[in-house]
Amino acid sequence: MLHNFSLQPSIINHYVAELRDIKIQVDSLRFRQNLERIGMLMAYEISKEIPLEDKDVETPLGTSASRVVTKPPVLATILRAGLPLHHGFLKVFDHAENAFVSAYRKHDSAGNFGIELEYVSSPSLEGKTLIVADPMLATGASMIQAIEGLLKLGKPESIHIAVAIAAQAGIDAVQAALPQAIIWAADVDEELNNKAYIVPGLGDAGDLAFGQKLQR
Repeated sequence: MLHNFSLQPSIINHYVAELRDIKIQVDSLRFRQNLERIGMLMAYEISKEIPLEDKDVETPLGTSASRVVTKPPVLATILRAGLPLHHGFLKVFDHAENAFVSAYRKHDSAGNFGIELEYVSSPSLEGKTLIVADPMLATGASMIQAIEGLLKLGKPESIHIAVAIAAQAGIDAVQAALPQAIIWAADVDEELNNKAYIVPGLGDAGDLAFGQKLQR
């Protein structure tokens, strides 16, 4: 299942436009803040899919019949680009457990690349809601490998993938490999270039958020 936020008017559309804008991208703080804002808004939407339980809450004047999250989700992200989006989710699900995956594109001398999965740090996922946040879903390879690595730590009740921009090729790949996952995308682009970057996309989200890195 895919939820594409660009198909309905909301402030998310504005934040995505700023993420893409080459004139605004020079401000790395604003870039990170926009990813956080998108994460917070997506977290609100995903919260509608998380089971709530009835609870009586004592107020200074009586008792209120309320509904609360008693099984907070596990929030996962792929380092380093996913950290601002992850932080937005954590501001909403402030009691969530957290998981981190180190994965990157390892290029060879011919310019081709494979996904290198270095480590996975996560609590047990058994019976829980897993939310994986990453700004870009390009080919889908790193997302698939990250989730497959996480699934070795338990079978979650549900899997949600939250991204700022997704390529249709990445959506197709994830849906084929992980048909149980629900994808939440702030926007969807149709094209990948010959380097497997999303077009028009926004560039390298990690570099824009945290500064350029050396390739290895």
